[in-house]
Amino acid sequence: MKFKLILSTAFLLLISGSVFSQAYLSSSDELIERILPKQHDAFVTEAIAAKNGMDVFEIESKNNKIILRGSSGVALASAFYHYLTEYAHCQITWNGTNLNMPKTLPTLAQKVRKETPYEYRYYLNYCTFNYSMSWWDWERWENEIDWMALHGINMPLAITGEEYTWYLLYKEMGFSDEELKGFFTGPAYFSWFWMGNIDGWGGPLPVTWMKSHFELQKKILTRQRELGMKPVLPAFTGHVPAAFKSKFPNAKLKATNWTNGFADTYILDAEDPMFATIGKKFLQKQTELLGTDHLYSADTFNENEPPSAEPEFLSKLSARIYDGMSAADPKAIWVMQGWLFYSDRKFWKEPQTEALLKAVPNDKMILLDLATEIEPVWKRTEGFYGKPWIWNMLHNFGGNTNLFGRMDVVATAPAAALKDPKSGKMSGIGLTMEGIEQNPVLYELMMENTWQSSPIDLNTWLPKFVFNRYGSKDVNALKAWEILRKTVYNVPANKYIRDGAESIIQARPTLDSLTRWANTKLNYEAKDLLPAWDALIKAIPNCKQSDGFQYDIVDLTRQVMANHALAIQQKVVTAYQKKDLKNFKVESQKFIGLIGDMDKLLATRKDFLLGPWVSDARKWGTNAEEKALYEFNAKDLITLWGDKKSPLNEYACRQWSGLLTDFYKPRWELFFNRAASAINQKTTLDINKFNDEVSEWEWKWVNQRKDYPVNPIGNPVQISVEMHTKYRILMDKAH
Repeated sequence: MKFKLILSTAFLLLISGSVFSQAYLSSSDELIERILPKQHDAFVTEAIAAKNGMDVFEIESKNNKIILRGSSGVALASAFYHYLTEYAHCQITWNGTNLNMPKTLPTLAQKVRKETPYEYRYYLNYCTFNYSMSWWDWERWENEIDWMALHGINMPLAITGEEYTWYLLYKEMGFSDEELKGFFTGPAYFSWFWMGNIDGWGGPLPVTWMKSHFELQKKILTRQRELGMKPVLPAFTGHVPAAFKSKFPNAKLKATNWTNGFADTYILDAEDPMFATIGKKFLQKQTELLGTDHLYSADTFNENEPPSAEPEFLSKLSARIYDGMSAADPKAIWVMQGWLFYSDRKFWKEPQTEALLKAVPNDKMILLDLATEIEPVWKRTEGFYGKPWIWNMLHNFGGNTNLFGRMDVVATAPAAALKDPKSGKMSGIGLTMEGIEQNPVLYELMMENTWQSSPIDLNTWLPKFVFNRYGSKDVNALKAWEILRKTVYNVPANKYIRDGAESIIQARPTLDSLTRWANTKLNYEAKDLLPAWDALIKAIPNCKQSDGFQYDIVDLTRQVMANHALAIQQKVVTAYQKKDLKNFKVESQKFIGLIGDMDKLLATRKDFLLGPWVSDARKWGTNAEEKALYEFNAKDLITLWGDKKSPLNEYACRQWSGLLTDFYKPRWELFFNRAASAINQKTTLDINKFNDEVSEWEWKWVNQRKDYPVNPIGNPVQISVEMHTKYRILMDKAH
């Protein structure tokens, strides 16, 4: 009987394993067909075992087929992308794709095998879901999940539609729609709502949104799991509706404020018995509705300090948060964003950090070192005190538009950390940018680390990237990229520069050279970027048919023009200070003309259009009122980021066609008119009065109904040449 039982168990394991294998083989085949609909039959997928729990893949040529083997759907997709980049010299990025496959597919002389040293390859930041993904439909999500799999991602944050689960739970707890009306934010502000920073802003949220995005989340999770990904789902952090006070008068609540111009939010004390009850009920309901992979995200103190710095208090707090998870799911693993240790290091000193982390068992928590390429927190926390942790590139803040990155750091630091005996349990790498669809080179580079434990040699990797992107080994294109590597993609060790500079164009008009969230400080000398522009212009004959090249030449032209705006604005300021009305008008007209030219340039690529952002927002509305609400959310996030007095204005600013001529340009025209009047009347421009006036104008802009072009206009290469002809000599003179 015992022998039969062992055989039965072995048979069941074999059957379940083959079912699992077949599921990810099918999902991988479908992914390949989506990407290469005419040549997908040339690829055969097969399953192989993981090595010590780590993904592996193999590629070989056999019987005129390309055989792809993998230990998961993600491993198979990675094998496919490895073939595309290494042998077919193709590339798939958000901003330009080259799938110009040879009719006869290249064969491999011998089998290739790759093993990843990283158990986890994490993806997304709470902020990404709003700065980039607010209005995505299933088609866009499907493309992104394919991109994740191709790039080795197996641990994506998955919070789409979270609001509906909470809505159902609060309704069960006796809350009315009216009591919840001021709780849920509008769709563009969910990230900060879930992190406990704000309530209600941009709402009230229609139930139609909640239901539609709950259905979208089911599709997202199904596809991710089919490919072998383990999505990270949300857990309870203590953030509750303001109506909780009257509904449960004996509950221990703490009012907290994000200090960014929003009302207080309310956190249920972890010592309150209701904390564990709600945490358990939420995970049970979420699991019932969506299943679970036992990974849960909870960030209780995102830019909000705890009420006490006592280590004992912090230990008890984190223990109770985890207890709430484990009560519902004994296999629960808490995935914590380590942003607080970076953003609030004055509070989170060694005793506080250690106390918060050590209260949870080491195998029940994973730390995300959220901005490791900027500041490795693992180095000052003894590798997070024994917890598994993930090395992440944050890179982009607010979804801003700029050429920027730490290319050498990304190429070498993950492998260096992996080998460092002081790095503790480094278990993965990841991407935690606030916004995507920019600087594709940085993301291709970062995920190149997935399948190797040694540093990436940029001297060989960068030429391969350029060839795959442009389909040409053009000497001028490569020269341009070598300059980009040394300028925009390099941050000198002696400079603390967190992220890429914005243009003075995007700043609320000022006589200064920058504003708080439109920082114009470059990580390189502006003049040093100009030779890259010259070289890319020279590369046009060989590269102009490439989608990636067309994006890059617009992006680089945009960057040099954005930089040049500061030189013109400073001449405007000098003329104002000298009360030289004639030169003030001449230089201010040049500045306004530059904005118009940049808009014309950016209109040539869909990547740089305001129209789709607004149009996609409105599409989710089921009636005129909802459409107007979503349009407001879309426009407010990228401009005011709140009400007319918001201190976050311009945090998420973009250099987009439509935004330049319809928002930035009128603001500067108003400013120049007021400043010219002051010169004419021999008075001084009242900046405070102007700011009040312009903030009223901005508020009207975010609330107005307007459509913008959703399709590009003009030839990106021709207009880039036009801008080079017009501005290149002027830029030399400016420097």
